[in-house]
Amino acid sequence: MKISVKTLLKTDPNIGFSIARLSLGLVLFPHGAQKLLGLFGGYGYSGTMDFFTAQMGLPGFVAFSVIMIEFFGSISLILGFLSRFWALSLAGMFIGIIYTTQLEHGFFMNWFGNQAGEGYEYSLLVIGLALSLVVNGSGKFSIDRLISKKQ
Repeated sequence: MKISVKTLLKTDPNIGFSIARLSLGLVLFPHGAQKLLGLFGGYGYSGTMDFFTAQMGLPGFVAFSVIMIEFFGSISLILGFLSRFWALSLAGMFIGIIYTTQLEHGFFMNWFGNQAGEGYEYSLLVIGLALSLVVNGSGKFSIDRLISKKQ
């Protein structure tokens, strides 16, 4: 299956998809900034890589991919640049998060600290928003739309 750049950038000029894209990007950016830069109380790149590989046992490539997807993917979503690619990457990443860390804890998030870990309800919301962007594109206010209009 051949996917062209034109297909990747094509977007429905709907403001709702811009809202979904911005919401997803803005919510995920602090998490990516924690992991890559150490902002917002995070451990930065080295600390996060060590945690993912040594403590969680993830392969280095997976750990690196999570950091890059959360940081650069969130910025790209905020800008509306290659949103389908980054949204698909995020959906895949969050499916992995559900299976590796959340499934055993059930559906609900750990709002009251009374379970061993987090449930997967937040991850399902991320996946749903991401898949809506994969299907429809970046929306009206996006770099993808500007590029696709010029082609």
